Amino acid sequence: MRLLPLFMLCLALLPPAVSAQTSKPVSPIAIDRVIVVVNDEAITQNELRDRLVNVERQLRQRGTPQPPRDVLEKQLLERLIVDRLQKQFANETGLRIPDAELDVALRRIAENNRMSLENFRAALERDGIEWRRFREDIRDEMIISRLREREVENRIVVSDGEIDNYLAHPEQANQTALVALGHIIVRVPEQADPGKLAQLRARAEEALARIKAGQDFGQVAASYSEAADAMSGGLLEPRPADRLPTLYADAIASLKPGEVSGILRSPAGFHIVKLFERRGGSMVGSTIRQTRARHILLKVNELVSSEEARHKLAGLKERLDNGADFAELARLHSNDLSAAKGGDLGWLYQGDTVPEFERAMDGMKISEISVPVQSPFGWHLIQVLERKNAEAGDERKRLVAKQALRERKSDEAYEDWLRQLRDRAYVEYRLEER
Repeated sequence: MRLLPLFMLCLALLPPAVSAQTSKPVSPIAIDRVIVVVNDEAITQNELRDRLVNVERQLRQRGTPQPPRDVLEKQLLERLIVDRLQKQFANETGLRIPDAELDVALRRIAENNRMSLENFRAALERDGIEWRRFREDIRDEMIISRLREREVENRIVVSDGEIDNYLAHPEQANQTALVALGHIIVRVPEQADPGKLAQLRARAEEALARIKAGQDFGQVAASYSEAADAMSGGLLEPRPADRLPTLYADAIASLKPGEVSGILRSPAGFHIVKLFERRGGSMVGSTIRQTRARHILLKVNELVSSEEARHKLAGLKERLDNGADFAELARLHSNDLSAAKGGDLGWLYQGDTVPEFERAMDGMKISEISVPVQSPFGWHLIQVLERKNAEAGDERKRLVAKQALRERKSDEAYEDWLRQLRDRAYVEYRLEER
């Protein structure tokens, strides 16, 4: 499972900070044209134009130098193709995101921008972003995220032998330092002939040469990478080194912050990795991180809808932000046994809670109070009280090792799945008609 520091829909879907500056409206194109056919669906010139406008805005907001427009267009077109293939597969297999679930996600995004949904919508529209299109873009992101979970992450198998090997090498199993990486992927088709392979390796080497010559890594990623995060500078969420794909973990072992790897090869293609930061952590023997947290839980049932629970928690969050006592509100409102203890859940090991709760908790600072977080149990407000490294028994070590190995495999498996999906597709380019 991917390591996300907050509830999945918070950071996985959160757009760049909404700019207070307005954008000049783009003149509509009078005649739209089909530029690519993906299986039995068309991608049009206007779709590419709209994506280009949005990505250029995001690059400006992040301060990332923009690649030449023709290079960016080519990259975005390939991204559109891969996204379309994933949406087609989701549709064929019955994966849908209903409007009610989409509305909850949109409110979550607005809250993480510290706005009401109405104010968030107004800010987007002032920035030249059409609300209807933004809604559908978020729905698409949710579908793709859910698809990855169903088709890739839920099928990852970690054997007892892999766990034994992981625990037998403490120099690998106990890397607790959080690392921030950037990466570039040049995908290689499964049946690539030697000529195609040489061509793609040359592309990766050209990207590496540009980085070593001092070009901004994010700009090179936007120009060359075929990873889903290319347009956000190729940045991966910070995570412990033992949660990285093995290829990446081995590559950064000898790197200092700011340094770049050579060309790396995997079944998915050619990779380049840059280590931006390594903070905290060291070899910690048999210790495992624990977090002491408390929460307020509102369960959803036939009497309380999901929206009502979320809305009530948003009100409690506002009271807490204004100085209300967390324990008192937990005793009055929380719907689980921890209410009697002021919501205190005690010391939690990794894996003790459901993924949605743990991702939110892991991304929080000490004393920070979350926005409402949804899990299978209902809606939570979470506060982290303390963290420590504690001794763990054999069973606990094996559980943590299994989780680390699943995360390590996740990115590699997803990239391989995307490559296979792309290789099987019928794609017809009609760029000459533009």
